[in-house]
Amino acid sequence: MEPIDIDEADLRLLELLQTDAARSNQALAEAAHLSPPTTLRRLKRLRASGLIEREVAILSPDRLAPVLGHGLSAIVEITLERQGAEALDAFEARVAPEPAVQQCYRVSPGPDFVLVVHCADMPAYLALTQRLFTGDANVRNVKAFFATRRSKFEPRLPLNSARPTP
Repeated sequence: MEPIDIDEADLRLLELLQTDAARSNQALAEAAHLSPPTTLRRLKRLRASGLIEREVAILSPDRLAPVLGHGLSAIVEITLERQGAEALDAFEARVAPEPAVQQCYRVSPGPDFVLVVHCADMPAYLALTQRLFTGDANVRNVKAFFATRRSKFEPRLPLNSARPTP
């Protein structure tokens, strides 16, 4: 992976995009204290470099509940029997494409993986566990925590505190 050289203006743009990626280029340029052509050029470079993976909408589960139902959200800890690189890669490759798995993290210490899972209901969750966990001889332990309420969801990296001070 080739490193990309970014400066404070790039960090400002990334921070602004994390709070609202739907801003127009003009509004983004104004908030970042850059010209619109410079903003467009920088954003194109940040996307091409892979620093911006994708831009998504964050939906409100409570507002959608009357239409779709509340659904079921769970934080799931997975511990594998064997933790070699091949076994970890194989498990990750199997769960990552699953639409109900919203996020997948390899973690240490403790369990090997933490998943954020969203299903329509408990039967859908049980089917998911059968498909992904029970049928895998390498899965030693599954521990699920079911969400009763989301009080905060902030999909942001702390960009200002991530850089070492000179």
